[in-house]
Amino acid sequence: MKKIYSILILGPLILSLLAPIAMPAGIRNTSPDVEDEVIPVTASTDTQLDLLSPSVVLMEGSTGVIIYEKNKDEKLRPASITKVMTLLLIFEALDAGQIHLTDEVTVSEHAASMGGSQVFLEPYEVQNVDTMIKCISIASANDASTAMAEFIAGSEEEFVARMNQKAKDLGMVNTNFVNCCGLDVDNHYSSAYDVALMSRELITKHPEISKYATTWMDTIIHTTRKGQSEFGLNNTNKLVRFYEGATGLKTGSTGLAKYCLSATARKKDMDLIAVIMAAPDTKTRFSEAAKLLNYGFANYSIYRDDNSDTPIAPVKVVKGVADQVQGKASDSFSYLCAKGRTQDNIRKEVVMQEDIPAPVAAKDKIGEIIYYYENEKIGTVDILAIEAVNKAGFKDCFAKVLARYFLAQ
Repeated sequence: MKKIYSILILGPLILSLLAPIAMPAGIRNTSPDVEDEVIPVTASTDTQLDLLSPSVVLMEGSTGVIIYEKNKDEKLRPASITKVMTLLLIFEALDAGQIHLTDEVTVSEHAASMGGSQVFLEPYEVQNVDTMIKCISIASANDASTAMAEFIAGSEEEFVARMNQKAKDLGMVNTNFVNCCGLDVDNHYSSAYDVALMSRELITKHPEISKYATTWMDTIIHTTRKGQSEFGLNNTNKLVRFYEGATGLKTGSTGLAKYCLSATARKKDMDLIAVIMAAPDTKTRFSEAAKLLNYGFANYSIYRDDNSDTPIAPVKVVKGVADQVQGKASDSFSYLCAKGRTQDNIRKEVVMQEDIPAPVAAKDKIGEIIYYYENEKIGTVDILAIEAVNKAGFKDCFAKVLARYFLAQ
């Protein structure tokens, strides 16, 4: 009789656990409201750097904030800075395990026929992927670029389709690629801003590119039916040798494109990307890129927080197989501080949702870290559930109630 009585008492409690409840009013939407989004800003248009190049961009790498720009969206011929995208897809293929640095690449007749800057690869010559990356990064080799495109995608045409898809994914709305190396053809164009976008993706996701892009001189060995011969590689980016902190990245020039450059540098934990399009001569592209970089490093600093020491309390889960779920920050946070702003005025606030109804999926948003400069909101980082919590069934609820009942005895 005592057992029956206990079950009669527990029955209403179990039913109450299974009954649907309304989401508490305090729970925030998992997607931030549009008005709460923090949009990267451009430096004051009052800033004048007196540049001859018709189109330029200076971008901070970790935030994507544009510090300075001039005609950033103008569609222009990019010449060999096209190869920033070629290199990006090569490194993505390496990361995916699709290719390896030691893989051997056989040069096709088409690849060997490329004009312009080249390392004079011969048809059916074999070089490994690592050597091909050197040739592209240091010597801007069109033949090596085409050989790698064919090796990864089967044909240059298919590789170019992937280049354009990646450009779309990155938001490069003023770009269309027709080849993988940047030779002048109709309908092959990009913009200073788009070049900055793909350069940012390359240096932030694949920092190992700098090992290649900052090599001043190197040598490769041609092995063909004629025997072996050395070929010297000389870096086309003079800033690598003469600009302190240079990390890359890529030059480009043709008769129609004039002189282009995506220059990257790192100082005081800050990465800057200076893009020059259609400069009148090679001296101008390097001097104006250096001028942009100097301006950025002199007037800005970067605040970083990896959130490793941010205390995050667990969140209560309603009607779940577990009573709570732990969260973690989804990312680090970076903020570009203009000269005159001190990082000491940056603070953060952790805001968690309350009483989340099950089920909760792993990586569901359960809170956010809000950053302020004084009282101005400057950014957020989502807090995500580290594991899933399924909705409790009848047996789960019954077991919980039994446990609570007997613990109370």
